[in-house]
Amino acid sequence: MLSKIYGSALYGIEAVPVTIEVNIDKGVGYHLVGLPDNAIRESNYRIASALQHIGYRIPGKKIIINLAPADLRKEGASYDLPLALGILEASGQLVSDLLPEYMIMGELSLDGNLQPIKGALPIALAARKAGLKGIVLPISNTPEAGVVQDLDVRGAESLLQVIEFFRGTLELAPQKDTDRQDNGGSAKAIPDFSDVRGQETVKRCMEIAASGGHNLILIGPPGSGKTMLARRLPGILPPMNVEEALETTKIHSVAGGTHRPGLMRLRPFRSPHHSISDVL
Repeated sequence: MLSKIYGSALYGIEAVPVTIEVNIDKGVGYHLVGLPDNAIRESNYRIASALQHIGYRIPGKKIIINLAPADLRKEGASYDLPLALGILEASGQLVSDLLPEYMIMGELSLDGNLQPIKGALPIALAARKAGLKGIVLPISNTPEAGVVQDLDVRGAESLLQVIEFFRGTLELAPQKDTDRQDNGGSAKAIPDFSDVRGQETVKRCMEIAASGGHNLILIGPPGSGKTMLARRLPGILPPMNVEEALETTKIHSVAGGTHRPGLMRLRPFRSPHHSISDVL
Protein backbone atom coordinates (compact mmCIF):
# COMPACT_ATOMS: atom_id res chain seq x y z
CA MET A 1 0.00 0.00 0.00
CA LEU A 2 1.24 3.48 -0.89
CA SER A 3 1.02 6.43 1.50
CA LYS A 4 1.85 10.10 0.96
CA ILE A 5 2.60 12.51 3.81
CA TYR A 6 3.57 16.15 3.35
CA GLY A 7 6.62 17.62 5.05
CA SER A 8 9.16 20.32 4.29
CA ALA A 9 12.88 20.85 3.72
CA LEU A 10 14.74 24.00 4.74
CA TYR A 11 16.70 25.72 1.99
CA GLY A 12 18.46 28.68 3.58
CA ILE A 13 15.72 30.62 5.38
CA GLU A 14 13.04 29.32 3.05
CA ALA A 15 11.18 26.01 3.19
CA VAL A 16 10.34 23.74 0.26
CA PRO A 17 7.44 21.24 0.41
CA VAL A 18 8.53 17.60 0.50
CA THR A 19 6.32 14.59 -0.17
CA ILE A 20 7.16 11.52 1.92
CA GLU A 21 6.08 8.51 -0.13
CA VAL A 22 5.94 5.18 1.71
CA ASN A 23 5.27 1.90 -0.09
CA ILE A 24 5.00 -1.43 1.75
CA ASP A 25 5.02 -4.67 -0.23
CA LYS A 26 5.95 -8.32 0.09
CA GLY A 27 9.53 -9.01 1.03
CA VAL A 28 11.98 -7.83 3.66
CA GLY A 29 13.98 -4.61 3.82
CA TYR A 30 13.96 -0.92 4.68
CA HIS A 31 15.04 1.42 1.90
CA LEU A 32 15.13 5.22 2.31
CA VAL A 33 15.92 7.30 -0.80
CA GLY A 34 15.70 10.95 -1.84
CA LEU A 35 19.08 12.35 -0.63
CA PRO A 36 18.54 11.95 3.13
CA ASP A 37 21.40 12.77 5.51
CA ASN A 38 22.61 10.49 8.31
CA ALA A 39 20.11 11.88 10.84
CA ILE A 40 17.24 10.85 8.55
CA ARG A 41 18.79 7.46 7.78
CA GLU A 42 18.93 6.75 11.51
CA SER A 43 15.25 7.63 11.92
CA ASN A 44 14.11 4.01 11.60
CA TYR A 45 15.63 3.22 15.00
CA ARG A 46 13.85 6.13 16.69
CA ILE A 47 10.59 5.34 14.89
CA ALA A 48 10.74 1.64 15.80
CA SER A 49 11.30 2.41 19.48
CA ALA A 50 8.61 5.13 19.57
CA LEU A 51 6.01 2.89 17.91
CA GLN A 52 6.79 0.02 20.23
CA HIS A 53 6.25 2.20 23.30
CA ILE A 54 2.75 3.20 22.17
CA GLY A 55 1.58 -0.22 20.99
CA TYR A 56 2.37 -0.05 17.26
CA ARG A 57 5.14 -1.58 15.17
CA ILE A 58 7.07 -1.36 11.93
CA PRO A 59 5.80 -4.24 9.76
CA GLY A 60 8.30 -6.93 8.83
CA LYS A 61 7.91 -6.34 5.10
CA LYS A 62 9.69 -4.52 2.30
CA ILE A 63 9.42 -0.78 3.02
CA ILE A 64 10.49 1.76 0.40
CA ILE A 65 10.44 5.44 1.37
CA ASN A 66 11.07 8.26 -1.09
CA LEU A 67 11.56 11.92 -0.13
CA ALA A 68 10.41 13.89 -3.16
CA PRO A 69 11.77 15.91 -4.87
CA ALA A 70 14.54 13.32 -4.84
CA ASP A 71 17.25 15.71 -6.07
CA LEU A 72 16.92 18.05 -3.07
CA ARG A 73 19.11 17.38 -0.04
CA LYS A 74 17.13 16.61 3.15
CA GLU A 75 18.66 17.19 6.57
CA GLY A 76 17.73 16.80 10.24
CA ALA A 77 15.64 14.59 12.50
CA SER A 78 12.42 16.55 11.96
CA TYR A 79 11.26 13.95 9.42
CA ASP A 80 10.73 11.33 12.17
CA LEU A 81 7.06 12.19 12.69
CA PRO A 82 5.92 12.20 9.03
CA LEU A 83 7.92 9.03 8.35
CA ALA A 84 6.26 7.26 11.28
CA LEU A 85 2.78 8.33 10.14
CA GLY A 86 3.54 7.28 6.58
CA ILE A 87 4.58 3.81 7.74
CA LEU A 88 1.44 3.49 9.86
CA GLU A 89 -0.83 4.55 7.01
CA ALA A 90 0.90 2.38 4.41
CA SER A 91 0.68 -0.66 6.72
CA GLY A 92 -3.01 -0.07 7.45
CA GLN A 93 -2.45 0.77 11.14
CA LEU A 94 -3.73 4.32 10.60
CA VAL A 95 -6.63 5.40 8.40
CA SER A 96 -7.45 9.12 8.12
CA ASP A 97 -8.79 11.51 5.52
CA LEU A 98 -7.05 14.42 7.26
CA LEU A 99 -3.46 13.37 6.52
CA PRO A 100 -3.32 14.92 3.00
CA GLU A 101 -4.56 18.25 4.39
CA TYR A 102 -1.69 18.87 6.84
CA MET A 103 2.05 19.40 6.66
CA ILE A 104 3.66 17.37 9.45
CA MET A 105 7.12 17.74 11.00
CA GLY A 106 8.65 16.68 14.31
CA GLU A 107 11.54 14.82 15.92
CA LEU A 108 10.76 11.68 17.93
CA SER A 109 12.24 10.58 21.23
CA LEU A 110 12.62 6.86 21.86
CA ASP A 111 9.51 6.92 24.09
CA GLY A 112 7.36 8.61 21.42
CA ASN A 113 7.48 12.17 22.75
CA LEU A 114 8.07 15.02 20.30
CA GLN A 115 11.15 17.24 20.38
CA PRO A 116 11.15 20.83 19.04
CA ILE A 117 12.46 21.48 15.55
CA LYS A 118 14.13 24.39 13.77
CA GLY A 119 12.48 26.49 11.10
CA ALA A 120 8.86 26.24 12.24
CA LEU A 121 8.01 29.66 10.78
CA PRO A 122 9.27 29.09 7.21
CA ILE A 123 7.76 25.59 7.28
CA ALA A 124 4.38 27.07 8.21
CA LEU A 125 4.70 29.64 5.41
CA ALA A 126 5.47 26.81 2.96
CA ALA A 127 2.37 24.93 4.13
CA ARG A 128 0.15 27.94 3.48
CA LYS A 129 1.77 28.59 0.10
CA ALA A 130 1.18 24.94 -0.86
CA GLY A 131 -2.54 25.38 -0.17
CA LEU A 132 -2.68 22.97 2.75
CA LYS A 133 -5.25 23.37 5.49
CA GLY A 134 -2.79 23.33 8.37
CA ILE A 135 0.38 22.10 9.99
CA VAL A 136 1.13 19.70 12.87
CA LEU A 137 4.25 20.38 14.92
CA PRO A 138 5.69 19.75 18.38
CA ILE A 139 3.74 21.89 20.81
CA SER A 140 6.75 24.06 21.69
CA ASN A 141 6.96 25.21 18.04
CA THR A 142 3.31 26.21 17.66
CA PRO A 143 3.62 29.79 19.04
CA GLU A 144 6.22 30.50 16.36
CA ALA A 145 4.18 28.92 13.58
CA GLY A 146 1.13 30.83 14.84
CA VAL A 147 2.59 33.96 13.25
CA VAL A 148 1.23 32.71 9.91
CA GLN A 149 -2.34 33.76 9.30
CA ASP A 150 -5.02 31.64 7.61
CA LEU A 151 -3.34 28.39 8.66
CA ASP A 152 -4.58 25.75 11.11
CA VAL A 153 -1.63 25.23 13.47
CA ARG A 154 -1.84 22.21 15.78
CA GLY A 155 0.70 21.20 18.40
CA ALA A 156 1.22 17.81 20.03
CA GLU A 157 3.41 16.47 22.80
CA SER A 158 3.73 12.92 21.52
CA LEU A 159 3.32 10.64 18.52
CA LEU A 160 0.31 9.03 20.17
CA GLN A 161 -1.50 12.39 20.35
CA VAL A 162 -0.87 12.97 16.65
CA ILE A 163 -2.23 9.52 15.77
CA GLU A 164 -5.34 10.09 17.87
CA PHE A 165 -5.84 13.53 16.30
CA PHE A 166 -5.85 12.13 12.77
CA ARG A 167 -8.14 9.31 13.88
CA GLY A 168 -10.57 11.88 15.27
CA THR A 169 -10.41 10.62 18.86
CA LEU A 170 -8.43 13.60 20.22
CA GLU A 171 -8.76 17.32 19.55
CA LEU A 172 -5.48 19.22 19.50
CA ALA A 173 -6.11 22.83 20.49
CA PRO A 174 -5.42 25.15 17.53
CA GLN A 175 -2.77 27.81 18.00
CA LYS A 176 -4.24 31.29 17.76
CA ASP A 177 -2.66 33.87 15.48
CA THR A 178 0.19 35.65 17.26
CA ASP A 179 1.17 37.98 14.45
CA ARG A 180 0.59 41.14 16.47
CA GLN A 181 2.53 39.99 19.51
CA ASP A 182 5.96 41.41 20.25
CA ASN A 183 8.68 38.78 20.23
CA GLY A 184 11.54 41.16 20.87
CA GLY A 185 10.44 42.69 24.15
CA SER A 186 9.42 46.27 24.69
CA ALA A 187 11.44 49.28 23.60
CA LYS A 188 12.19 50.00 27.24
CA ALA A 189 14.28 46.82 27.36
CA ILE A 190 16.84 48.31 24.94
CA PRO A 191 19.68 50.18 26.70
CA ASP A 192 19.47 53.93 26.12
CA PHE A 193 21.94 55.49 23.70
CA SER A 194 22.18 58.51 26.03
CA ASP A 195 23.95 56.32 28.61
CA VAL A 196 27.17 56.68 26.61
CA ARG A 197 29.32 59.53 27.92
CA GLY A 198 31.79 61.10 25.56
CA GLN A 199 32.68 59.18 22.41
CA GLU A 200 31.05 61.93 20.35
CA THR A 201 32.81 60.96 17.12
CA VAL A 202 31.81 57.32 17.40
CA LYS A 203 28.23 58.20 18.34
CA ARG A 204 28.01 60.49 15.33
CA CYS A 205 29.25 57.66 13.07
CA MET A 206 26.68 55.29 14.54
CA GLU A 207 23.87 57.78 14.00
CA ILE A 208 24.90 58.17 10.36
CA ALA A 209 25.10 54.39 9.91
CA ALA A 210 21.70 53.90 11.56
CA SER A 211 19.99 56.51 9.42
CA GLY A 212 21.64 55.40 6.17
CA GLY A 213 21.65 51.64 6.70
CA HIS A 214 25.45 51.38 6.55
CA ASN A 215 27.73 48.75 8.09
CA LEU A 216 29.94 49.37 11.11
CA ILE A 217 33.07 47.79 12.52
CA LEU A 218 34.24 48.78 15.99
CA ILE A 219 37.94 48.30 16.77
CA GLY A 220 39.57 49.17 20.05
CA PRO A 221 41.12 47.89 23.27
CA PRO A 222 39.01 46.08 25.90
CA GLY A 223 36.89 48.46 27.95
CA SER A 224 36.79 51.25 25.38
CA GLY A 225 33.00 50.92 24.98
CA LYS A 226 32.57 48.87 21.79
CA THR A 227 29.98 46.47 23.21
CA MET A 228 28.21 49.23 25.11
CA LEU A 229 27.77 51.22 21.91
CA ALA A 230 26.77 48.20 19.81
CA ARG A 231 24.21 47.10 22.40
CA ARG A 232 22.50 50.48 22.17
CA LEU A 233 22.48 50.75 18.38
CA PRO A 234 19.07 48.97 17.95
CA GLY A 235 17.51 51.74 20.08
CA ILE A 236 18.24 54.42 17.47
CA LEU A 237 17.43 52.29 14.43
CA PRO A 238 14.06 52.85 12.73
CA PRO A 239 11.30 50.29 13.52
CA MET A 240 11.21 47.20 11.32
CA ASN A 241 8.41 46.90 8.80
CA VAL A 242 6.48 43.65 8.45
CA GLU A 243 8.78 42.26 5.74
CA GLU A 244 11.91 42.96 7.79
CA ALA A 245 10.34 41.51 10.94
CA LEU A 246 9.30 38.37 9.07
CA GLU A 247 12.74 37.86 7.54
CA THR A 248 14.48 38.44 10.88
CA THR A 249 12.19 35.96 12.63
CA LYS A 250 12.79 33.38 9.89
CA ILE A 251 16.55 33.69 10.30
CA HIS A 252 16.30 33.16 14.06
CA SER A 253 13.81 30.34 13.52
CA VAL A 254 16.13 28.40 11.21
CA ALA A 255 19.03 29.01 13.60
CA GLY A 256 16.91 27.80 16.52
CA GLY A 257 16.98 31.16 18.27
CA THR A 258 13.28 32.00 18.76
CA HIS A 259 11.84 31.39 22.21
CA ARG A 260 8.74 33.60 22.34
CA PRO A 261 5.64 33.87 20.15
CA GLY A 262 5.06 36.40 17.43
CA LEU A 263 7.25 38.36 15.07
CA MET A 264 10.48 39.92 16.27
CA ARG A 265 9.44 43.57 16.21
CA LEU A 266 12.69 44.97 17.63
CA ARG A 267 16.02 44.72 15.89
CA PRO A 268 18.10 42.02 17.59
CA PHE A 269 21.51 42.46 19.19
CA ARG A 270 24.19 39.80 19.32
CA SER A 271 27.71 40.15 20.65
CA PRO A 272 29.74 41.50 17.73
CA HIS A 273 33.14 40.21 18.86
CA HIS A 274 35.25 38.37 16.32
CA SER A 275 37.72 37.45 19.06
CA ILE A 276 38.15 37.79 22.80
CA SER A 277 40.85 39.41 24.89
CA ASP A 278 42.48 37.71 27.87
CA VAL A 279 41.56 39.05 31.27
CA LEU A 280 44.73 40.24 33.04
